Amino acid sequence: MARIERFEDLEIWQLARRLNKEIYELTCRDVFKRDFKLVDQMRGSSGSAMDNAAEGFERNNNREFYYFIRVAKGSTGELRSQLFGCLDRGFITEEEFKRLRTDVETLSGKQRNFMDYLKKVNAEEAKRLRPQRSKGADSAT
Repeated sequence: MARIERFEDLEIWQLARRLNKEIYELTCRDVFKRDFKLVDQMRGSSGSAMDNAAEGFERNNNREFYYFIRVAKGSTGELRSQLFGCLDRGFITEEEFKRLRTDVETLSGKQRNFMDYLKKVNAEEAKRLRPQRSKGADSAT
C-alpha cells in the first residue's frame, strides 16, 4: 500500500467527501424541507463517515485509527438505512436510490477492506513488540 501522508489521500475519505456533498445537495430539495430530523440525520451520518476517517488518521495510532474507521463504517450503514426512508417517503426516485445505495455500499466495502488492513498491521506490530522468551527461561536452574 502506498504511503499515505494526509487524510485527504485516503480513498475512503475521498469517497465519503463526495457522498457527503451529494447528500447535502439532495437534502436541499424542497421535498425535504419539512423533514428536519431526516435531513439532520443524513447530513450527520454522511459527515461522520468523512470526519471519522480524518480524525482517526490524525491520531497517529493504528489501533485508534481502526476504531474511528469502524465508527465511520457504522455511519455509512446508517446512511444506507436513511436512503430507504427517503425512497419510502417518495423523496427520491428508485433510480436515485439505486445509485446512492451503490455508492454507499462501495464506500462501506472499502472501509471494511481498510479495517482488515489495519487489523493485519496491528497484529504484525503487536507480534514485533511482544518480548521474546529465551530458550530455557521456564526451566529451573
